[in-house]
This record gives sequence, C-alpha cells and structure tokens, in this order.
Amino acid sequence: MTISSVTVKKFDKENSRMKGIASVLIDDCFAVHDIRIIEGDNGLFIAMPSRQTSTGGYRDIAHPINSETRQMFEKAVLEAYEKAE
Repeated sequence: MTISSVTVKKFDKENSRMKGIASVLIDDCFAVHDIRIIEGDNGLFIAMPSRQTSTGGYRDIAHPINSETRQMFEKAVLEAYEKAE
C-alpha cells in the first residue's frame, strides 16, 4: 500500500486546536477524507474521520489497523501540512 497523494486545507482560527483537514489517496484508487490535523500538548497529530454514536461517544469511520500504517498516514499528512500555504 502506498499513499498516492495528500491534500491539506489549513485553518487560520487563532484559539482552535484544529489546524486543518486532510484527504489521502491510497494506491490511486481509495480516498479517505476529513482527517483532522490537531495541535496537541506534544505537537501536531492526526485524528481519523469519526461520527458520534447514539451514546454520545465517537467512533472512527476509517482508521489504520496497525501502528506502522498509522505512522505512515501521520507522516504523510503532517509533511503535506508543513508544505501547504
């Protein structure tokens, strides 16, 4: 599996921890949209797309199954974020 492209939209909200939204294209045939880029206490990280459950919690709609794939997504998205204007 390879990440074909990453598209990032940065946000300019001053007091918001959410810094942008990304879309990732995998193997030129599968897209994951609405990956949030968030400023945490230890720097930037990504949050996969999720929806609210009937109990009020949140559940990821799409997400990496193992840590290697999560690291690949995070690296690609954060690199694209740094390059985005």
